Amino acid sequence: MQHRTTISKYIKTSIFTFFLGFLGLQTFAQKVKIDGVAVVIGKNIVLDSDIAKFKQEVEVRSEGKVKITDCEMLEELMQQKLMAHHAVVDSVTVSDAEISDKVDRSIQYFTQQYGNIEKVIKAYGFNDLEDLKKELTTVQTENLLIEKEQLKITEKIDVTPEEVRLYYNGLKEKGELPQFPAEIELAQIVLTAVPTKEETERVIAKLLEIKKDIEEGSNFRMKAIINSDDPGVTNNGGEYTVTKESAFIKEFKEMAFTLDVNQVSKPFKSEFGYHIMQLHAIKGNTRVASHILMQPDVPDSKMNELKEKADSIVLKIRTGILTFDEAVKKYSDDADTKNSGGLIINPSTGESKFDLTRMDPAFYARVSDLKKGEMTDPFYDEERSGDKMFKFILMKDRTDTHVANIIDDYVKVQQLALQKKKEETITKWSKEKIKDTYINIGPTHSKCTFDKNWKKAVNK
Repeated sequence: MQHRTTISKYIKTSIFTFFLGFLGLQTFAQKVKIDGVAVVIGKNIVLDSDIAKFKQEVEVRSEGKVKITDCEMLEELMQQKLMAHHAVVDSVTVSDAEISDKVDRSIQYFTQQYGNIEKVIKAYGFNDLEDLKKELTTVQTENLLIEKEQLKITEKIDVTPEEVRLYYNGLKEKGELPQFPAEIELAQIVLTAVPTKEETERVIAKLLEIKKDIEEGSNFRMKAIINSDDPGVTNNGGEYTVTKESAFIKEFKEMAFTLDVNQVSKPFKSEFGYHIMQLHAIKGNTRVASHILMQPDVPDSKMNELKEKADSIVLKIRTGILTFDEAVKKYSDDADTKNSGGLIINPSTGESKFDLTRMDPAFYARVSDLKKGEMTDPFYDEERSGDKMFKFILMKDRTDTHVANIIDDYVKVQQLALQKKKEETITKWSKEKIKDTYINIGPTHSKCTFDKNWKKAVNK
């Protein structure tokens, strides 16, 4: 049972169903030849190729720490298909809006991985975006059904303090207390360099000049290669295919869907700088457009002034003239953290804690040696948007790697106890549902030994 618990760590439904969709998409989109049906559950099937894909995914996600057999992987897949089947039987419903949101998120994820939507379509062998969206809709509908069925099964499950204590003591007696990694909590003060009014006006005037030249016959691509600050311009000449689901900034998409074919926009602002755009073609819900991006310069003299200001703020904090929280309110330019004492939120979890061992290497180097209450010196940073800034970081809290204890880690132990109770509830549910569910295990896997009684189900 220890091995099974370890596997489940890497196949939680929220994660597993995402990869179920991702790898399922590969199977359908690349039109992989069906190499054998491993099992049929209700109207759902698991292919032999699915087992191999997910087995590899578990090993990659666990960084090689977990090795899982084909039979164990098949049982995990059967569990998901059983939930999908009974979600339909139980009349679980998912709305079009929920499905659409999942599809959009998937498209954004794939686009970020490949660079643009055309590469995604080509990589997975679809005809066009609509073809891709149709397949994703099927995949994500099943994912949502699985998630909602699991929630339906476990929504009333809770753990008492006594259950948490018994769970902790049980792990302790067996020598299986988990080791929690080093975690840190950080806060920051950010001073952003703001271009002068004259420099901003210069950029806008230059874009208006380029706009006029293009309207009089100049080649947009050449103008973009010469003038644009978009790093992708050397590869694409500033041209992009845009849909409403594309992972472009709001202003970019809105402009692409506002222009007429061949029209050149007036300069417009985004977080990246100032743009002009020309629309080349309309293809259904897709727009083909080119843009030129120009970012106002900040002179070295202004950056030096900003560095001196950052140094003076750090000195005031270190000498006790200002508290860090007071300095955040008075000086920080970062809208996301200014009203929370500079607290940085981990984008992966939505919480303020960071796993020190999983941080970006450059960021890790800056903060790894800080003790609680210590600050970095001011350092230069530049955002993807082109914003230039100086910032410094406070180590608000720090917990070193340690074996779980019931006092300091009560919330985490409580979450583990709750997860275990939910898994036990789902296991009990599964054993009951298997009895009256059509299940047909193919000959390749008929000799597998399973934890649940899949072979005892009625094969009709």
